[in-house]
Amino acid sequence: MNQMTWVRGVNATLGRVAPQLIASRLRERFMTPRTSSPRDWELPLLASSERITLRFGLSALRWGSGPTVLLMHGWEGRPTQFALLIRGLVDAGYGVVALDAPAHGRSPGREANVVLFARALLEAASELPPLRAVIGHSMGGASALLATQMGLRSETLVTIAAPSRILGLLRGFARFMGLPAEARAHFVRQVEKTAGIPAAHLDVQRYQLELPGLVVHAEDDPVVPVSEADLIHKAWFDSQLLRLPAGGHQRLLSDPLLLQAVLELLEQVPQASLKALAS
Repeated sequence: MNQMTWVRGVNATLGRVAPQLIASRLRERFMTPRTSSPRDWELPLLASSERITLRFGLSALRWGSGPTVLLMHGWEGRPTQFALLIRGLVDAGYGVVALDAPAHGRSPGREANVVLFARALLEAASELPPLRAVIGHSMGGASALLATQMGLRSETLVTIAAPSRILGLLRGFARFMGLPAEARAHFVRQVEKTAGIPAAHLDVQRYQLELPGLVVHAEDDPVVPVSEADLIHKAWFDSQLLRLPAGGHQRLLSDPLLLQAVLELLEQVPQASLKALAS
């Protein structure tokens, strides 16, 4: 019996005996990110960055100058995972700011969720020049979509390997961890209480998305199914869809086709409304 099988068995047993208790433990685990160190290939980019701290304590890295592109990594991710995009954007004349999400990197906090990610984007946008683009990977993409419903303003938006709805992720995690039905329901309610919003509302099909954008996903993503990209694209009338044949959930960040598609989007969308964004 491997460790995961044993964990699921324990969770199933406790889920029947004490569903609220095990749900509470799983909620804490679900919302507490683990620390991950940069890989060797990320270190040169990290060394070339400028570390900045925003007004309420969020930490970020900055490169280059020019129209601002704001990046948000995914759960347990890092800004420097966007290395190819960052270099390409800077070479093309853009200034890039990549956030450490709440409870990640040098940003404060112990727990995080998609709503806190979205609020972090809003905080950053309030201190930066008008945004030419916001680019989010995985939960970072989901939070960018949510942030537009909370007032985030940007010329364009790019989601990479993002889920279209959060409720499915919550239920999938609870099933994967072996929780029985009652404990799963408690888990979802506790996550909703912590985030301060019903999970069913965190669904792109409920959103009004009025900016041009790009939806990117790999066909072989084992974490977030590529069908999620189709749902986002369908709900977002002014989006383009790029389905990469391979790249998994992380490797697609280093695919040259991703960089090419992002740069083409920025070239297609005029900058005439940047002054309006600042007003």
